[in-house]
Amino acid sequence: MVSMTYEECVQECLRCMEQCNRCFDDCLKEDDVKMMADCIRLDRECADMCAFAAKAMQSNSPFVKEICALCAKICRACGDECAKHEHHQHCKDCADACYRCAEACEQMAK
Repeated sequence: MVSMTYEECVQECLRCMEQCNRCFDDCLKEDDVKMMADCIRLDRECADMCAFAAKAMQSNSPFVKEICALCAKICRACGDECAKHEHHQHCKDCADACYRCAEACEQMAK
């Protein structure tokens, strides 16, 4: 990515939030929910952070760079956790969305 606009980054954040919410819900339906605990926890954290980052960009917060840097860090952590469970399609989809959002937010943080 050469140049990222706020709107493009907001869209990545919203897509990631939606995918994390879907993964969270699907993880709760797995047979071994306990094994998915870290994934569920990070899905919630990441969805909340993505929503906050999108709001910060939309309201032109003076802290956008810091917020996007933190969002990228949380998205990477969530993506790494979901990648451990890629045999579940919802986790694979979530990891992909998290990594795309992390890249977008890293561009915004520059």
